[in-house]
Amino acid sequence: MPSPQTTPLHSLHAELGAKFVEFAGWEMPVQFSGVMPEHLHTRSHASLFDVSHMGQVIVRPESGDLRDAGLALESLIPANLVDLPEGRQRYGLFTDAQGGVLDDLMVSNHGDRYLVVVNAARAEHDLAWMRAMTGVTVELRTDRALVALQGPGAEAALATLIPVVTDMRFMDSRPLAWEGLDVWVSRSGYTGEDGYEISVPADVAKRFAEALLAVDGVLPAGLGARDSLRLEAGMPLYGHDLDTTVTPAQGGLGWSVPKVRRAGGAREGGFPGADVVLPELQDGPARMRRGLRPEGRAPIREGVRLFADETAAEPIGVVTSGTYGPSVGHPVAMGPLPSGVGDTVFAELRGRRVPVAVVDLPFITPSYKR
Repeated sequence: MPSPQTTPLHSLHAELGAKFVEFAGWEMPVQFSGVMPEHLHTRSHASLFDVSHMGQVIVRPESGDLRDAGLALESLIPANLVDLPEGRQRYGLFTDAQGGVLDDLMVSNHGDRYLVVVNAARAEHDLAWMRAMTGVTVELRTDRALVALQGPGAEAALATLIPVVTDMRFMDSRPLAWEGLDVWVSRSGYTGEDGYEISVPADVAKRFAEALLAVDGVLPAGLGARDSLRLEAGMPLYGHDLDTTVTPAQGGLGWSVPKVRRAGGAREGGFPGADVVLPELQDGPARMRRGLRPEGRAPIREGVRLFADETAAEPIGVVTSGTYGPSVGHPVAMGPLPSGVGDTVFAELRGRRVPVAVVDLPFITPSYKR
């Protein structure tokens, strides 16, 4: 098997004592001081995550009119990208002909181009998917690193390097400058906290990360804390909570399909699987991703079967993500359940049935700067 790829920050992670794990073909830091302290530090201060394994893709219109590139992307993504203002970003999904989710992604309008950020495990597929579009050029930027600075201290910390970021609000995305270099900054995140994603040239990534880590209150964090933070924030992970067996409505992501792309909208449908996705959004899905809170302190992990009651023979669902939530002080999980399910289901743990409350997501209150 080929050796895993490494990010431009790999040597810095090693210097900082990271424990590494292979993830989506990349050797990534899973933790530094420990998952729980990194998680709690993110909620109280600010943590720096390396997300350079994600695919950064530039989509440009061959005509020079960005609307043409927006329409091309809308042929694959059920979102309103044509009307996305410059300097803003939007969450979206690639869907297949059956309405299943091929990947989830972020799309930013940078004036003369779109920046599309896709998941590492799906980058090769997504690149081919987008290159099949006509009238656009599609470029994977392998010359850049990507970091995420997350937590209530993120704004003050990043402002020491790029002061103008204090003017940004949630879901802003702008090309900016640091020491005369082109950096792309968005204000969003995968933790439920205020924060930023910063794309920088790969050859200065280590210096940029060291400058942020030199700010009081900023510490490195790995994929372990990133996973527990996103789970508390009720955010799905592709390949676990989302895949081609899950439609946007079933994934609890119907909000990402706006009125203009729905039945009766000005640009209704026109994306793969629209004949499945749109009726389901209108009528409601037969099953849907829900939050799960087990009794006690023992987590229910991915793969645990869920039953309607203590004696039911057939499961009604399965846990797709589950861990202990350090911020909330109890286990947190999610998984698809039939519509109309009651307030309690039962998880099968070590041969016994454990009651699990069915709850709304997220488990925490997000603290984005609107």
